[in-house]
Amino acid sequence: MKITMLGTGTSQGVPVIACDCKVCTSTDERDSRLRCSVLISIGEENYCIDSGPDFRQQMLREQVKTLSGIIFTHEHKDHVAGLDDVRAFNFREKKDMDIYCSTSVETALRREFHYAFAEDKYPGVPSLNIIPIDTSPFKLTNGVEIIPIEVFHYEMPVLGFRIGDFTYITDAKTVSEEEKAKIYGSEILVVNALRKEEHISHFNLEEALAFIAEVNPKKAYLTHISHLFGTHEEILSMLPPNVYPAYDGLTFDLKS
Repeated sequence: MKITMLGTGTSQGVPVIACDCKVCTSTDERDSRLRCSVLISIGEENYCIDSGPDFRQQMLREQVKTLSGIIFTHEHKDHVAGLDDVRAFNFREKKDMDIYCSTSVETALRREFHYAFAEDKYPGVPSLNIIPIDTSPFKLTNGVEIIPIEVFHYEMPVLGFRIGDFTYITDAKTVSEEEKAKIYGSEILVVNALRKEEHISHFNLEEALAFIAEVNPKKAYLTHISHLFGTHEEILSMLPPNVYPAYDGLTFDLKS
């Protein structure tokens, strides 16, 4: 199983429009962050976690030729806005795109992409196959099991996911002890850390490091990073030896 970090930035991305800070003007490619998303490659099949506003750009950058499904964490725009571009895969593969999502995400998708769910569809709109998920484990069409992990983004429930020894959590502020137990034993944990200062709906650096220390993965990577956090090198200097800032294009290879 190969994991590719498609995007590691917060809702505005980095650089932020009209910002001249040292992060937004950095020449280090690792400081350019598209909106959060992950590509999971298992054999010949690819799945995305989330399809934010940069979905098209991410698919082109990684030269993704086939996509079997999209697994959604939650319904915020920076995680769903690029869904229309699955049309390219519909045309190429001549099948509906499998969409794994909660009831609240499905409601948002039906509202924001209403034309894809119309009875009398306009030619060329996305073709979607909704597969409902909740906090119970589920299997992809290839039989791989996914374990959802419920976290809270202020008061909004968000799903993280464990796939084998890989755990991905974004937009978390609080996590129950019951849900933390699902993470123990992970080889790699990717978790959000917005900035150093406290935030109402995201882990800051201190909270993310405390969470990592508690669930104790072999390695951890920070994602959903704001330009307020600092440059890649500055963030790296703040971290313990087994924790790293993720960056767009970073890959991991794990056993399925």
